[in-house]
Amino acid sequence: MEFESNIGGEVFRVHLNSDGSKAVVNNSDLEFEWMNQKNGRVLLRSGTKLYKIDNISVQGRQVSFSLNGSFFETTVKDDQDLLLEKLGFEEQADASIGTLAAPMPGKILEIMVKEGQSVDMGDPLLILEAMKMENELKAPADGIIDSLHVKQADSVEKNQILLEIKPRG
Repeated sequence: MEFESNIGGEVFRVHLNSDGSKAVVNNSDLEFEWMNQKNGRVLLRSGTKLYKIDNISVQGRQVSFSLNGSFFETTVKDDQDLLLEKLGFEEQADASIGTLAAPMPGKILEIMVKEGQSVDMGDPLLILEAMKMENELKAPADGIIDSLHVKQADSVEKNQILLEIKPRG
């Protein structure tokens, strides 16, 4: 899995291996152990160093946390965000908060929601196959699925509206 994060103006590119024990951070190998504690604290051990991570808050791509008592905020880009950026596509969620449009041409493999279902920002909605890769498309906003414009196995074009989300309330 690939991630990119900007903390205090410094960009961190991270590749995690599948078992979650090794990472490559800005082209440097890093072995680590991740331990979740009952009180919500996460301990991260790398070599002889131990890091205490507390007050973790995730809202969409925005993540805030304290690391050994110092507070940090960052925006995290995942595999999908990085792929879209590499291909020169803008994140469709930014263009229209209440709609989800196809970021690229492809085929709908799976629809994980139904009309009338309540969703939170970041919830998985659809799987779009594009360029032989499966891309999980996530909710751009909190709300209720107002209408689905596609069904499983549909072929879609770039910027085609896939579904609409109306605000709760």
